[in-house]
Amino acid sequence: MSTASKTSAGDGTAVPSARVPAAPVPVTPAPVTAVTCLEDRAHIERAVELDLAGGVQRLRLGPVSALAVDRTLHAELTSGHPATVIDVRVVRSWEPRAPRPAADDSALRHRAHALDEERRALEQRRDRLRTRLDVLGRLATDVLRDIGEGAGSGEAEGPRWARELDRVDAERATFGERLRTTDARLSALAAELGEVRRALESTEEEPAELVAHVELTVEATAAGPVGLRLSHLVPCALWRPAYRAVLDGTSVTLETDAMVWQRTGEDWTGVALTLSTARSALATEPPSLGEDRLTLKDRTAAERRTVDVELREEDISDLGPVPVLGLPGVDDGGETRVLHSPTPVSVPSDGRAHRVPLSVFSTAAGSEYASSPEVSPLVTQVVRFDNLSGHVLLAGPVDLIRGSGFGGRGTLEFTTPGAPVELAFGSRDDHRVVRETEETRDTTGLTQRTVVTRTVRLHVSRFSAPAESDDRVVVLRERIPVSEVSAVEVRLRKEACSPAPDTVDAEGIARWDVTLPPGGRRTVTLVYELSASSKVAGL
Repeated sequence: MSTASKTSAGDGTAVPSARVPAAPVPVTPAPVTAVTCLEDRAHIERAVELDLAGGVQRLRLGPVSALAVDRTLHAELTSGHPATVIDVRVVRSWEPRAPRPAADDSALRHRAHALDEERRALEQRRDRLRTRLDVLGRLATDVLRDIGEGAGSGEAEGPRWARELDRVDAERATFGERLRTTDARLSALAAELGEVRRALESTEEEPAELVAHVELTVEATAAGPVGLRLSHLVPCALWRPAYRAVLDGTSVTLETDAMVWQRTGEDWTGVALTLSTARSALATEPPSLGEDRLTLKDRTAAERRTVDVELREEDISDLGPVPVLGLPGVDDGGETRVLHSPTPVSVPSDGRAHRVPLSVFSTAAGSEYASSPEVSPLVTQVVRFDNLSGHVLLAGPVDLIRGSGFGGRGTLEFTTPGAPVELAFGSRDDHRVVRETEETRDTTGLTQRTVVTRTVRLHVSRFSAPAESDDRVVVLRERIPVSEVSAVEVRLRKEACSPAPDTVDAEGIARWDVTLPPGGRRTVTLVYELSASSKVAGL
């Protein structure tokens, strides 16, 4: 807004003066005080103390991130002062960057000028060398023509001709080498000059910057201080869980951290950080239901005579959603989870990963050396303990630390408070498992049943150092098929197993606890039968 005034001339006539622009609205700082980092964006909160005058007034707060989402901007007065927020909006403008404080040219600009002068001098020298080489080339041609004409007329001045040719060749070699040196220096000079000019463009000739402010219109019935809270969403911010597990004998220490990235254009300094798995970008309406018609039909004679079966692989899972390929989101078990940082956090707007500690606990842990030879011939140290962090452990990478230092990186699955946690601390190089399988197929004469007998042999070896003297228990696990139809039967032949499995669970996993002395070897044999009637096909 602007105001106009009048001045009086000497004859008493009122003359309108030039319009004077109103003074700019002062800017009140509005630093970030609290951040709720979502899966792919962040919710920013700012707390400001204002000293209001009576009446309607416009305030300018900021600067704020230019990426602020306008429709999520919300302003709320937090004190009991009689005031009302009339309007709030984000205003953006292109502003030139602040000028450099130095009055003279910078050292970088002086360097660019010196390189440019040297380049011009080298180009002149290159032109002179090329001219000199052209003259020497014509001189060599004249000497050769003189030699040819003299030899044709019977002259014999071999020593003189040799001296002239040697002198011309020596000068051509000298100036040719100088020309190559000059060209090489010009190439290096051009590369350095290009880098200096790019540095000048990025440091001294910076473009305008997009700056955003919050314009707030407030109506107050009386003057006095008032508290204001601003909030809005910004993109370009995300977080993911990360863990660090330290194994020390029979105890394990698990540190829960959050990896936070943000490039919102505004640093978060000393903010109260909250981490949430909410997905604000997803629709909140349930999907529409469609019709699913089921029809029955009679089986044909061929379908009645045969039963088609097939072997298939099934993953055994207890909790959590089905994993997906590609960059995963935060696995929260289908329910929004909220974690809090115990101390204020500072996260600069540089787009890099920043580790924020959340919690740490130590507890007793059980350890075993396990192997599933059908999947891998390695023996892995598996550690089990309970989740005593007091909060949900989201799925994420975990750094594995043992007495010898960093042992690798694993994956921690989604775990509720108090639930058991299982971590694999890498394989043992001093153990080896070899798996052998045999299969025989037979048909009985009376019932025409097909019997498939499978024999699995597991050879376990331990290569120990001379100082080792203790026994070590290795847990072996092998799968047995589980039948889902009555026409196919699966039977474990315990009398043929050597030794018989210690346990066989409902999922068909057979387990042996094998004790190996230093340098010991053991062989475990598993035998089971698949029996199917004559009308079963596909076995």
